[in-house]
Amino acid sequence: MSDRDVVLGKIRRALSVDGGDVGRRAVVVARLENAPRGIVPERGQVTGEARIELFATMAEKVSATVTRVTDRVDIPRVVTEFLRDHNLPASLRMGDDPLLNDLPWSVTPIDISHGPSGGSDPVGISHAIAGVAETGTLVLTSGTDNPTTLNFLPETHVIVVRAEDIAGDYETIWDMMRERCGERELPRTVNFITGPSRSGDIEQKLLLGAHGPRRLHVVVVG
Repeated sequence: MSDRDVVLGKIRRALSVDGGDVGRRAVVVARLENAPRGIVPERGQVTGEARIELFATMAEKVSATVTRVTDRVDIPRVVTEFLRDHNLPASLRMGDDPLLNDLPWSVTPIDISHGPSGGSDPVGISHAIAGVAETGTLVLTSGTDNPTTLNFLPETHVIVVRAEDIAGDYETIWDMMRERCGERELPRTVNFITGPSRSGDIEQKLLLGAHGPRRLHVVVVG
């Protein structure tokens, strides 16, 4: 037996069930195929330009900075300006995301590295599959296009999101992912990022960068 079988076997014995329980299996299948929608707050029920503005406002409220460009070819320019303005090294680590890889980085002084972060990269850049306006949150999925390590290890994280991918609420995001990926092919990991990493555990004093990037910059395209 594999370690997985041992763990699941212990759980089944504790619940007095077995893996062949047709009734329990039917409940799980029904839950996966008919995922119930949660309550959508009024704040998330915005459309058009108001939705993009709400996203930027909420992101800035949690200490992120936001820049908007009309075309993706402007991304290298605004990222270069961001690094210069914050006295950061002219270097970026990214995955294999087509939106980022196809940009004219060669016209900038930025040194580009590819692949997961090993923890020594000062700045990482990722492409979010979506944004959530009601909380200013970015949605990133795991994979070689955007390695999850970039979400946690560099001290500064730059995230690019297309304006058309910003939804008003979380329920719309899950609907979008199910439509794109299918119920049984969702990403292994989905990270919801709202502002820089922070903690108030010690004496209730807010500390940025406690468990991840201390600086988050968002580039909205479109």
